[in-house]
Amino acid sequence: MLWGVLIATFSGLDGNTFFNAGTFKTIFGTQAVLVLFALALIPPFLVGEFDLSITGTATLTMMAVGFLSGLHHWPMILAALVALIIGALAGVINAVIVSVLGIDSIIVTLGAGTLWTGVGYALSSTTIPISSQGLLTAITYQIWGLPLAFYYGLILTIVMWYIFRFTPLGRQMYFVGQNRSASRLVGIPVTGIRAGSLIVSGCIAGAVGLVVAGTLGSAAPNVPASYLLPAFAAVFLGATTINPGTFNAWGTFVAVYFLVTGITGLELYGLSGWIENVFYGGALVVAVVLSRLPGLRAERRRVRTS
Repeated sequence: MLWGVLIATFSGLDGNTFFNAGTFKTIFGTQAVLVLFALALIPPFLVGEFDLSITGTATLTMMAVGFLSGLHHWPMILAALVALIIGALAGVINAVIVSVLGIDSIIVTLGAGTLWTGVGYALSSTTIPISSQGLLTAITYQIWGLPLAFYYGLILTIVMWYIFRFTPLGRQMYFVGQNRSASRLVGIPVTGIRAGSLIVSGCIAGAVGLVVAGTLGSAAPNVPASYLLPAFAAVFLGATTINPGTFNAWGTFVAVYFLVTGITGLELYGLSGWIENVFYGGALVVAVVLSRLPGLRAERRRVRTS
């Protein structure tokens, strides 16, 4: 609803500038990377963990592709496979340290993300052109005016929605996030589910590195880091819609495009440069507050009835 209000507001101010096919193609066609990063955060969030290493993992996999295919002329399929394995291994490392050794996921993934970013810079501190037409086509080829990358984000959203909504695994993830002790008592493999969520997050982040490289046509180590705050803002804002109070895939998908619509509209009216940081930062603060409200209401009801 708020998304529709936002579109109507900008269209009312100057419909010729905002409400046209070019603007909407820009909004929907350029944010696949942000959608995928945001979706990578959801599995850990559902089980009560954080993954701050997603952009670092994507940096490493993107630079690995550039290093192997661009500088050393490996076949793109092989370079991409190595990059995906690297993303999975990054997730495994996070999972072992967090779920087996019991160290807080914020600390672990913050350090890991910084480490992977540094390794990415070690592979190359400058931009590496990607010459593989296959990768570029797989990411940027357009269907109905939108690149394939948009449809990858849409497909992953549908898959996550189905798993979280209709499968025993999805229900177990929700239970683990709500109460780990009770989950153990009913036989849910809490450690395995926590570890699996971080591994999945790493795998998605590794794949996002390929999407970034294919979108840009190059591997640049300074690009992925800028997506971390917007991804968090989208996930928390998504928890206030579709299924309020719960991290969910469709809410996150809608939140990404809600945020981008707002930023695009404001930029079209002259607020450029600084507005993106203000909008994303403010949205994250507001979203965290709003996502917490259902829990506070439930706690107050329990206090009254006890």
